[in-house]
Amino acid sequence: MLVIAVALVITACGSKSANDVIGDLEDRVENLNSYKGNGVMALQTGENTQEYNVEVWYKKPNYYRIELTNAEKNISQIVLRNDEGVFVLTPHLKKSFRFQSDWPNKNGQIYLFQTLVSSVTEDEERKFATNNDDLVFDVKANYRNSMMVRQEITFTKQYEPKQVRVMDAQDKEIVTMQFQSFEFDSTFEADDFDMERNMTSWNLESQMSSIMTDETVEGMEEEEQLQQLSGVIIPAYTPEGVVQQGISDMQLGDDDAVLIHYAGDYQYTIVQSTPRDQAVHANSMQGDLVDLGYTFAVLTGDEMKMMHWYNEGVEFRLMTADLPLDEMIAIAKSVQGQIGK
Repeated sequence: MLVIAVALVITACGSKSANDVIGDLEDRVENLNSYKGNGVMALQTGENTQEYNVEVWYKKPNYYRIELTNAEKNISQIVLRNDEGVFVLTPHLKKSFRFQSDWPNKNGQIYLFQTLVSSVTEDEERKFATNNDDLVFDVKANYRNSMMVRQEITFTKQYEPKQVRVMDAQDKEIVTMQFQSFEFDSTFEADDFDMERNMTSWNLESQMSSIMTDETVEGMEEEEQLQQLSGVIIPAYTPEGVVQQGISDMQLGDDDAVLIHYAGDYQYTIVQSTPRDQAVHANSMQGDLVDLGYTFAVLTGDEMKMMHWYNEGVEFRLMTADLPLDEMIAIAKSVQGQIGK
């Protein structure tokens, strides 16, 4: 359980109240030009902990690049925002999706500096403490996942994010983000936020690393096996009052696919396939970015919603007219770690 003692004096920063610190954080965001950060995000999934390496770049006014890498399998996904829109890139599958969205203005992430500051400033019931030179806030968790109730956000005395711990309603830690480095006023190359550059640079890095290490070659062979997966991956979570109705084969373009139908209190279908290597571009698609923790999903539609994501070489589409977003996220999250049957 979080225990936060209110402290009004910060020795390392001089005599500053919590409001003084909040004012400094707001000034930092207002005058923010750029930053680079990286660290390790850990997700509690049942009895297991899944770790992901996170690299985040920001450049004024609205350029973002977030690379999320599975620490065990060395498979990455990139979210990119530039003047052309928001992209979700899966380089090892040569897949890219572009859609129009105001992300991350409404739906920020645990590793974005602006989101963390917003969490602090918007919670009128926030608690503030110091831990040596660190500045610690206990605030509400303002993410789309309703399981995330509260969070403890730690900044250094230079206002760099250091650690985030997100708790559920029982004060159980479900997500942590440990920053290993963070740098304000970073410099970038002209094409660092270019979509094509981010797709091709991954291929070059992959080729070089495969030459250098036998372990990477073995990893590539494992990925090829995943691409050929023909079994069905059943989500571990099913909403209460819903039962699986059946599984059927289908074609999704040139790819073989499987459709799983669920009915009961909610109606939805899940289509999964093992895509070929052709690139996919969805131009001017209206949608929202959804953080599943282990990967990113794209949510589109109004009356009929579709959540689209990848997991270890398998492409998923969850379609529904009545399933709440929280339930969609829970289902998508429960795919992680499941094995095709």
